[in-house]
Formats: sequence, structure tokens, C-alpha cells
Amino acid sequence: MCHSTDSRPPAPPVRGEVAAHEQTELTAADGNRFLAYRAEPAEPNGRSMVILPDIRGLHPYYRDLAVRFAEAGFRTIAIDYFGRTAGLGDRGDDFPFRPHVDQLTSDHVRADALAATQALDGPVFTVGFCLGGAQSLRQAAEGNGLAGGIGFYPTLRFVEPPESGPGAPLLMLLGGADRATPREQSAAYEAALDRAGTPYEKHVYPGAPHAYFDRSYTKWTEVCQDSWRRILDFVERHS
Repeated sequence: MCHSTDSRPPAPPVRGEVAAHEQTELTAADGNRFLAYRAEPAEPNGRSMVILPDIRGLHPYYRDLAVRFAEAGFRTIAIDYFGRTAGLGDRGDDFPFRPHVDQLTSDHVRADALAATQALDGPVFTVGFCLGGAQSLRQAAEGNGLAGGIGFYPTLRFVEPPESGPGAPLLMLLGGADRATPREQSAAYEAALDRAGTPYEKHVYPGAPHAYFDRSYTKWTEVCQDSWRRILDFVERHS
């Protein structure tokens, strides 16, 4: 498990007003209907963000994170992965996510992320966490019409290294104490990016755990703010 249902993301360094936010549904090109959470800033910055959650899907952390990105000026949609296998139900504490994760493919994520991308405008980025962090890197490394992809503590066993490129630029934000992905696997993935010519940036926060991006982790408050600053700098440079 990555973020729990009572975990909440830290606020961005500069917070604006949010015009609206609500749960909605989207339909992928293959006909899959899935849950999403949309947040609209009062003063858009001209960029959009698609949030790819962890293995539990669209639970409260990611709905709240959509609002946080709207506070930072992004038109934002957080998606759920499990419309094909679990329908449109709630992703609370009792949701049995593991059988649905086992049936999820990168092609499913691509179709659903594309539906969210097409519902937004301006340069569109993805940001993901754990499973979603790996998928965010995968989707952007393949292009998929994205301006870039951001991966928090990506669990790379969920994706294959890219075989072609170059793709859109990538930003990896990693906890130094995170052991979800072995270092050898990370090195192999980065070597594949180099071979494909896909530009990437990586920042490791010494001692930070998996899922450090949590406002209740007061020890990592400055790390969380630095992560926000790196995200905002990354999207500005690649818009």
C-alpha cells in the first residue's frame, strides 16, 4: 500500500482559489467507463495535469491532490484504474484492490489517461505515485501527446523499460529510504531511457521513505515543498 485513505497531500507553495471540483465519469476509446475527479482553478496557469494514483485507485488522497494542483493553477483530472474490472464503485478501505491491479495493463492506463488528456487543454502532464509513478513515466516516455511525466517513488516492476523514443521529458522524485524498486532495476530503466534518447531528471531525498509526500509527515515538510518547487519548475520549462 502507498497512501492510506486518511493520508493527505501537502499544499503547494503558492495557493490560489479553486473554482470547482467534483467527482465525474470519463469514457475511454475502448468504451471503458471509469471514475475521475476533476478540479478547476479560478486562475488557470495554462497547463493541465492528469493524476495517476497508487495501487488503491481513486481514493481520497488523490481527490484532494486534484484540488491541490488546481490551487497551483492546473486544470486537473485524477483517474481511477479499475472501471473495467471493478465498475464505478467506491475505493475506500474495504476495496479489494489487488485482484484488480493484477488485471491492469499499461494499455488500459494509456486509454484511460488519454481520455483524461483529451478532456483537458494546454500542455498536459501526468503525475503519478508508486504504481502510478511508474505508469506516469511509461506514458510520457511513449509520448502519448503529453508534455512530460512526473513520477513519485515509481515502482518500476509495473512497467517495461522503453524500447524506442525519444519520449516526453521525465521527472523522478525518489525517497532515499524507499526500497520498493531495487537500485539495479532503476539503473536498468535509466539506461533504457538513455538508449531511447528520452530526457529525464532525477532527484533523491536522502532518508525519505516511500510515500513521503504526505502533510502528516512533518519530518519531511521541506522535502515536500522542494518536490512541489521541482514540479512547478519542470512544467514551466517544458510547456
